[in-house]
Amino acid sequence: MSTGQLGTARRVLHRTARIMDGSDTPVVGLEPSCTAFLKSDALELTDDPPCGGSPAGCERSPSRSPPAMKPLGDARAVMQPHCHQYAELGLDADREVLRTAGVDATVLDAGCCGLAGNFGFEAGHYDVSVAVAEHVLLPAVRATDATVLADGFSCRTQLRQLTDRDPVHLATLLAGLIDS
Repeated sequence: MSTGQLGTARRVLHRTARIMDGSDTPVVGLEPSCTAFLKSDALELTDDPPCGGSPAGCERSPSRSPPAMKPLGDARAVMQPHCHQYAELGLDADREVLRTAGVDATVLDAGCCGLAGNFGFEAGHYDVSVAVAEHVLLPAVRATDATVLADGFSCRTQLRQLTDRDPVHLATLLAGLIDS
């Protein structure tokens, strides 16, 4: 939808609605822009949205306890929220899971990473993209040796291209903490 491919987006939504119809299978949103789309834009794009046409219909509490995690000691992280995460989804769940995992996380108030989907890749946008990243995000990342968390693909791409850091998704961090 973000690139104007509304017909394709509708077809994918119809397929998703058929798969999810009556299913108790948990759906975990990993890319914040996709999760935000399913919770809001999808409801306006099709007459057969997933989850019965209600964002609340897609939200379910976990039916089991979280897995045991390795103790972290003094783990620290700096988190760059994705624009959709910041604006539409919120960060409460992320903050809670980080707290539960024992991660002392600083959530940056940096705004957009500057890449903004494909914006930073388009001709004539590179300088603006880098300037946005240099406003808060890049100086904060350069000033810390903490783990860098970035759930958005574009945020991780921007950080990898403009720093020597390798940011990770929250799910990747948590997967590494699970006792097997």
